[in-house]
Amino acid sequence: MQILYSFKGGESENFSKDQKFLLHSIDNMYNLYLLIMSLLIELHKKAEDHVLKTQNKLLATTEDKNPNKKLINNEVFLLLRNNEVLQEAIEAHKITNWELDDEYVDIIFRAILASDLYADYMQTKTSTFKEDKNFLVDVFKEIIAPNEKLYEYIEDKNLTWLDDLPIINTTVLKLLKQVKANPNSRYFAPHLYKDADDKAFAIDLLKKTILNQSKLSLEIEGKTKNWDAERIARIDYVLLQMGICELQNFPSIPVKVTINEYLEIAKEYSTPKSSFFINGVLDKLVKEYQVDNKLNKIGRGLL
Repeated sequence: MQILYSFKGGESENFSKDQKFLLHSIDNMYNLYLLIMSLLIELHKKAEDHVLKTQNKLLATTEDKNPNKKLINNEVFLLLRNNEVLQEAIEAHKITNWELDDEYVDIIFRAILASDLYADYMQTKTSTFKEDKNFLVDVFKEIIAPNEKLYEYIEDKNLTWLDDLPIINTTVLKLLKQVKANPNSRYFAPHLYKDADDKAFAIDLLKKTILNQSKLSLEIEGKTKNWDAERIARIDYVLLQMGICELQNFPSIPVKVTINEYLEIAKEYSTPKSSFFINGVLDKLVKEYQVDNKLNKIGRGLL
């Protein structure tokens, strides 16, 4: 989407550089995912260190010497900390940011300690897996994801990460919400691409959208005759081009999957009303394609 948004060439242009940038962007997005996951691991280490310092301080009280270890025993934190596949991925991608910039881990950890979420969680010394999971989900959603210092840090490290951050935060939140007590070893370290077809799809969608810009624009204009073209947000136009291209050229992808995908992207990146606009245009086109027998869906695409 970012590449198509900034693409200024025509249908006959050589866009090999754009293809390389696409693959580089996907790699970069995965690095951001690993950065956030490694932050969670570092927060758990910080919690352990906090307990040790509390126990060993000079004038430690009885309570200090026997602190509540509920946070460091949080089962979801431990799943992350002990996941060897995730650790290997972090090392392979050389994600060492928090070793150099530990102060940002401190900032977020202090915010957790000062929160009502933490106070409520620590009222007891034991918990269930569900309680541990819900606590970490709430901490991520209410403290980590919206943290301004973290946002500024990510912006400073890699400007393109800002566009990827909403997707990564949504992905991490979904993984935390759905994690089971015994997940498979790759749960927190999924492959960057599901398979070779997945990578090929990203490249094909870019190519076919660029090569069919004129045709796709005509389709959009035909369904937005009552709209001033200048009033259609550029990002909505790009999303419509991609959505229509996917409907027309990828027979194995179900119509509902395509439409829902672009509605979610619009909600995340465009205006509040964009998803309704995009849904209206794509829905009209799908009905038209069905009448004219132009969808040509096969296999899984028929679902």
